[in-house]
Amino acid sequence: MEDYYKILGVDRNASQEEIRDAFRRLAQKYHPDKPTGDAEKFKKINEAYQVLSDPEKRKMYDQYGASFEQVRQKGGFSGFENFRDWAAYMDAMMGEQAKHWDFEDLGFADLEDLFSDFFSFGGFEEKKRRFWKKKGEDIKIDLTITFREAVFGCEKEIKIEKYIQCKRCNGTGLEPGSRYITCPHCRGSGKIQNVRSTIFGTFSTVSTCHFCQGEGKIPEKKCILCHGKGRVKKKTSIKIKIPAGIDDGQIIRFRNQGNIGERTKVAGDLYVKIHVKKDPVFTRRGFDIYSKEKMTISQAFLGGKIKVKTLEGDVYLKIPPRTHSGQVFRLRNKGVVYPSGRKRGDQFVTVEIEIPERLTKRQKELIEKLKEEGL
Repeated sequence: MEDYYKILGVDRNASQEEIRDAFRRLAQKYHPDKPTGDAEKFKKINEAYQVLSDPEKRKMYDQYGASFEQVRQKGGFSGFENFRDWAAYMDAMMGEQAKHWDFEDLGFADLEDLFSDFFSFGGFEEKKRRFWKKKGEDIKIDLTITFREAVFGCEKEIKIEKYIQCKRCNGTGLEPGSRYITCPHCRGSGKIQNVRSTIFGTFSTVSTCHFCQGEGKIPEKKCILCHGKGRVKKKTSIKIKIPAGIDDGQIIRFRNQGNIGERTKVAGDLYVKIHVKKDPVFTRRGFDIYSKEKMTISQAFLGGKIKVKTLEGDVYLKIPPRTHSGQVFRLRNKGVVYPSGRKRGDQFVTVEIEIPERLTKRQKELIEKLKEEGL
């Protein structure tokens, strides 16, 4: 058996707060819905936390060490009578149905309450039903917008194909005039109990009935349009708001705009990855934008005003005398709008001396005179 302290990455003298913080950090990292998810590690992390977060169980673990698992299986510890059912539940949780969870919306308080309720045998069935309530699949799409739309925000109408509620059966999966009947496989309990014999004794595990998805009932006659699923696939138009200041590669989440679940009204989410087109004039760094403008030789020596492009139209920038090529000027509040809408970045303009490709006879004569003057 692996060392529970090593699994959580804490010292054997770690406080309860350190154990709780370690659990939260690792659970976020290894949950199967995460890019770094690992179902097996997540299950071990939960098991280790259940023991080390309880002072009595932790004391027993510290006392028995490697023999802890064997003693527990033989019934040597109180409070672990249903631990094997919990393990089976976690196995099922790591399976297909975990894909329909919104882990981020649960909050660790709910997760810990579930663990606490299980071991105290209070409210577990109610919480299990809430956790197992299936939601529709999430949808992920890509959307390309212009540089200006990214800076100021915009509203877009997108067309996607997704599952929506079946209108014929109103999402029930029942053919009109039909009814639900008790699931013959689980006899209405929504659970299937399996008994397994081992050298340590007989163990009972409970899993969700796959025939009725834990509902305990099935349609007597399935809807001919959705075939009992309660949903149909259809092309749909959705208006979405793109917030000001969004950057290339960022992802926006729109709740309940994904696929609707089977025989439920719980929809998944829509994730939109933003791609920003390159602008021929402006580039972006954070909430500031950068551009380049030309000035004449005389403007560089004597100063003057040059026309500068901004996101809101042209403005005039005052160039002081003796301005060098490559010098940068700041236009305040001409950059990217912050998500709050109360602040903007700045625009930085780099000025460069424009060298004419061809000179007139008069221009050449004047430059020759300047040369004679040492310029």
